Amino acid sequence: MINPAPAPGDIQRLSLVTDAWHPQVNGVVTTLSQLVDQLQRQQIEVDVIHPNDYQSVPLPTYPEIPLVWRAKGLRKRLLDFKPNAIHIATEGLLGWKARRIALQHRLPFTTAYHTKYPEYIHERFPIPQRWIYALMRRFHRPAHHTFVPGESILQELQLQNFQHLVLMTRGVNTDIFHPNAATQSDASKPPVYLYVGRIAPEKNLSAFLDLNLPGHKVVVGKGPDLAKLQEAYPEVEFTGPKYDHELAAYYADAKVFVFPSRTDTFGVVNLEAIACGTPVAAFPVTGPKDIITPGLNGILSEDLQAAILEAAKLKPHAQQIAASIPQYTWEGAAQQFIQHLAYIPQSNSPEKAPKQTQNLVR
Repeated sequence: MINPAPAPGDIQRLSLVTDAWHPQVNGVVTTLSQLVDQLQRQQIEVDVIHPNDYQSVPLPTYPEIPLVWRAKGLRKRLLDFKPNAIHIATEGLLGWKARRIALQHRLPFTTAYHTKYPEYIHERFPIPQRWIYALMRRFHRPAHHTFVPGESILQELQLQNFQHLVLMTRGVNTDIFHPNAATQSDASKPPVYLYVGRIAPEKNLSAFLDLNLPGHKVVVGKGPDLAKLQEAYPEVEFTGPKYDHELAAYYADAKVFVFPSRTDTFGVVNLEAIACGTPVAAFPVTGPKDIITPGLNGILSEDLQAAILEAAKLKPHAQQIAASIPQYTWEGAAQQFIQHLAYIPQSNSPEKAPKQTQNLVR
């Protein structure tokens, strides 16, 4: 029997397991934080199970990310909460532990594919991508559904033989990110070319920073490559991480937002830049392909410098750029999420939990 989709009002308690949480700053944390906020607005109680609750050690080469070696009490926490749905958001050690508990107790769950780990790990270590894809398939195979952020990554994963894929898009908070956030009023100042995000090898920042552009490059964020890039590019302004209205001002003041990554599944920062009226220049790859309408809110090209210079011509149309992505809302993303959860009736429900004979594969 296939586990039923939840009906409106069925989901009262959700266990959300994630290896990425505050104080980490990345698209996964942004997405999950916004999702939790939307669910709580709908009176859904969410237990966020994250690394800060357990003993952890820093990830080698990326100390900002904690690895949970022991999660004492995790089984009891999951079972005692009596969730109507379990969502395992990441494939880290905490995610694997929660997966094992769910399988042992025959509890259906959903997962999400936020990060291209095969490409990321291959960037750091000489490990064949096919090995990591095999591990990722194994992790996601028992899931009732695996959420992906866009059509292009869905198609890529289907080619890698992933199953049960469904879309959960992303959103942007237009109360914070909007063209009026701009603070630069002097048009005679050199144009600013902006990057926001993790400063890490997989972000391909050198493809942007090596370019000879008629203006000033600004990099907002932090990560393991920060010190190395600061030394290699002394002419670039590295601001560290920025948040909310201050971050919006950086977006809105920029002439072009540059997204040099070739390995992202989506890129929420692209939405934030566009909402602030700033066009995006990017490679025609997974993520940007789903967001950018060339000639309207950005330019896609294998020649990143050409894309930047062409995108700069769009900046005078900031209000049109900001209005070009009405389909991306966190409310809509939350509804997609709720509709595709695997419902777990509890003992006080009038129905018995169905026997799960599909997707419970270790």
